[in-house]
Amino acid sequence: MFTTNLTGYQEVFTDPSYMGQIVVMTATMIGNYGINAEDVESASGKPQVSGVLVRELTRTHSNWRASGGLDSWLAECGIPVIENLDTRQITRHIRSEGAMRAILAPGPEPNGAAREALDASPSMQGRDLASAATIDHERTVGPEDATCHVVAYDFGMKENILRLFRDLGCRVTVVPAQTPASRVRELNPDGLFLSNGPGDPAAVGYALDPIRELASEGLPTFGICLGHQLLALAFGAETEKLPYGHRGGNHPVKDLSSGAVLITSQNHGFAVRATSKGVPGAKELEVTHLNLNDHTVEGLRHKELPVVGVQYHPEASPGPHDARSHFLEFLQTLDSKQLSS
Repeated sequence: MFTTNLTGYQEVFTDPSYMGQIVVMTATMIGNYGINAEDVESASGKPQVSGVLVRELTRTHSNWRASGGLDSWLAECGIPVIENLDTRQITRHIRSEGAMRAILAPGPEPNGAAREALDASPSMQGRDLASAATIDHERTVGPEDATCHVVAYDFGMKENILRLFRDLGCRVTVVPAQTPASRVRELNPDGLFLSNGPGDPAAVGYALDPIRELASEGLPTFGICLGHQLLALAFGAETEKLPYGHRGGNHPVKDLSSGAVLITSQNHGFAVRATSKGVPGAKELEVTHLNLNDHTVEGLRHKELPVVGVQYHPEASPGPHDARSHFLEFLQTLDSKQLSS
């Protein structure tokens, strides 16, 4: 697939939502400000992509934060890069034919072995990548004496989400994707967060019962991207695969209640099947945000419970910060819960 981000290539390559995918960068020059240790979005600190296609990969970099070059970093991590490509033409092809399975192989044209490898590669539809992207043990971020405690399901979570929660004074306990609801209750959180992640949401069926149980008990719940899709599935909605998805930092989203338009960062290939009039199969949910390019659903809210989800990335990194207020709105819900109890 492709992404339209002009900057933030390190964040893109380390975003767990890109796990196992070959990314075409539409920006013409990549690597001119190098890489650093602070802008990594995966818990492992390593790239999550399988390959990178660029027009020009610069061998020199200039930035006071840089600790090295993009070319050497990708090489050290074993991520192949092909340069001197017409990435705009490739992007037009993907927009016409849809995101597709692909392999990188040497030679002027595909040989028999390459075609066999391509035929054997799995489709994204029906593929559970959250179980591969998640952590294998609980971790805690933020001060022990924090005024609020959030449990976050990690389906392939970006690190900037945790940075924002920490900066807002929260303690976050991050749990693996298959954690049962009983363990979350033992942790006694003030709120529940459902992270972004890769793959087909319909294949992450093991997460639906815990989400539905905890949210139905009145625990304030906030989902982003894959987490938003899982929230919808947990309450009876369906998801569908988009032709080429939404990826980049310039997607316009309309807030249906205020009429405001947010420019958002997005990275997903699936969407909740719904319209502004409602969500089939999930009458308890209402649509709050719509994508202005293709009118797909970008936000949902439960009509009675403190449950919300957004398809885009309010934490950005990379991307605009128009939607960052969603984190504050979620924390205000936690404050209301604490006062009522």
